[in-house]
Amino acid sequence: MVYRAKEKLSRREGINLYLKGARSFSPKAGIKRRPTRPGQHGHKPVRLSPYGRQLREKQKVKRMYMMREKQFRRFYENAVRIAKNTGQDKGFVFLQLLERRLDNVIYKAGLAKSKSAARQLVSHGHVKVNGRRVDRPSYLVEIGDTITISEKVFDKYKPDYDFPLVAQWIETSGNTCKVVRFPTREEISPDIKESLIVELYSR
Repeated sequence: MVYRAKEKLSRREGINLYLKGARSFSPKAGIKRRPTRPGQHGHKPVRLSPYGRQLREKQKVKRMYMMREKQFRRFYENAVRIAKNTGQDKGFVFLQLLERRLDNVIYKAGLAKSKSAARQLVSHGHVKVNGRRVDRPSYLVEIGDTITISEKVFDKYKPDYDFPLVAQWIETSGNTCKVVRFPTREEISPDIKESLIVELYSR
């Protein structure tokens, strides 16, 4: 039941959100077996208004990073402040902040078999950043940060399959990874249309 519940989120958004570890990359993934929206009318096309498209995009990205609305909005407001001070594009800064979340970095480094597992590792106190224990999944990593997973739990949480999403901006060795730079826009999911989220929050 849990498998189906999480896979319905991918089907609802029309893309693979990679919420189920190994299953997300297999032919058994829900989005591959049934590439339609959940429900009896899922096969029918939906016409959305401009506002509807913006709202749908926000919901998709929230689910992709497993975040609630309040925290998601806070990240966006932080991105707006950074963009204003640095002259960067606020949409790109926003995505870069999301990618820098500790739970996401652990997952993208190939140190956890799923996004949920990465979050659990952090929340349960099994992760150290530069030798200091951090238990906040939303913690933002910096360039040069070294992240270490406790050896006693690493074997349980590490991927037991060939993980294809290892990020190039992270160096991984055993139960440790290091952030060598921040991701470029090309290294962040091309399925995200951040301009729609910017338009939504700018209303």
